[in-house]
Amino acid sequence: MTDGGGYLLDNQQPEAGARFTALEALFDPSTFRHIDALGIRAGWRCWEVGAGGTSVPAWLASRVGPAGHVLATDIDTSWTGSGSGAGYEVRRHDVGVDPPPDDRFDLVHARLVLVHVPQRARALAAMMASVRPGGWLLLEEADPSLQPLVCPDEHAPPQRLANKLKHDFRTLMAARGVDLAYGRTLPRLLREAGLVDVAADAYFPVAGPACAALEHATTRQVRASLTRAGLATDAEIDQHLANIEAGLLDLATSPMISAWGRVPS
Repeated sequence: MTDGGGYLLDNQQPEAGARFTALEALFDPSTFRHIDALGIRAGWRCWEVGAGGTSVPAWLASRVGPAGHVLATDIDTSWTGSGSGAGYEVRRHDVGVDPPPDDRFDLVHARLVLVHVPQRARALAAMMASVRPGGWLLLEEADPSLQPLVCPDEHAPPQRLANKLKHDFRTLMAARGVDLAYGRTLPRLLREAGLVDVAADAYFPVAGPACAALEHATTRQVRASLTRAGLATDAEIDQHLANIEAGLLDLATSPMISAWGRVPS
């Protein structure tokens, strides 16, 4: 998801830490629920693709214990930590370009990764090839087209402005190759890849402090891109940020589609 050669949501920007914290608060409970349901236990080998922050690899390491192994990879490991104190390995890796790790895993997991990877099919094939027979692939991707409003209760000008700016942001994303309807395709893609026991669900919060924190950080992070593209004005963005800070908005996330399947034994 690039803007003039750089990422719209670049991990090097100061707002990235606030975004990761909000995403962890919003979606870690759902992610952990799914992985627990897949039967994670001591000794498993796990690959966390596009780890971003520390919360998921650290949680995985706590589940698999010293007998297991967790590899956390990202194109930018600025926020992933060293992993040494939390029991996981960190490696810089571009899943759409680089060869997959020379290993097989009981679980491969990626959240909010593939939708931003131009070489999505290649990345999915790499993850598939890294799951051992009997192991699981869990993919989680947002699907903004399923529910396009950041304020579903659009009852006044502040909510209408919020939805206008979210539409502008997604216009920018789509122009840079982000598939805003990718999440819904995950069950089909897993079946077509030959996985069995495929299932999926959707989850999205509709209000709360973490939703507001995520919207505030994201808006600040993409501000320059929106104004440079002529999609929004500084006055609109300033008003939206003020509305968030005043607690005027019930802010929703896009639906997160979680889909999982098992490689046949």
